[in-house]
Amino acid sequence: MTDHCLRPMTESDLEQVLQWRNHPEVRRYMYTTHEIRLEEHRKWFANASTNPAIKLLIYEHEGKAQGFVNITRTRCPEVADWGFYLAPDAPKGSGRELGKQALNYAFAELSLHKVCGQALGFNERSIAFHKKLGFTEEGHLRDQHFDGDQFHDVVCFGLLNREWQAQTKD
Repeated sequence: MTDHCLRPMTESDLEQVLQWRNHPEVRRYMYTTHEIRLEEHRKWFANASTNPAIKLLIYEHEGKAQGFVNITRTRCPEVADWGFYLAPDAPKGSGRELGKQALNYAFAELSLHKVCGQALGFNERSIAFHKKLGFTEEGHLRDQHFDGDQFHDVVCFGLLNREWQAQTKD
């Protein structure tokens, strides 16, 4: 058995995922930065988990939940947006492994043609992370997001199935 895996998120994961999502180092890089209450989180999960275009996944390392991945097909069935975050105390290197697992799932299990990502312009770690995984920067939307105090750029990324396959053969 592998020590890294992705599995569907279940209701029993709700409180753990909410705790990660509300952590200041996760929340500051999100489009919505308010602290989410459990009832709001439950409503989100009830809607998202019954939508066939959305996959909510938990990344596990050595049997312990270490991260969350959301893959949402919005434009067409072969193209999806992804979002993710790690547990604040996840071991070093967990992000790269979460990314590899999620992209393998997206392309092999969901048969996607393309995965798209976005990062707020000040989120240098996410921008570097996307590039390390082989994403191409496809756009830079100036002053696209207002956080209540100021506007921020949004950096858009895309990764095609054939590009992922080419780099995973190495």
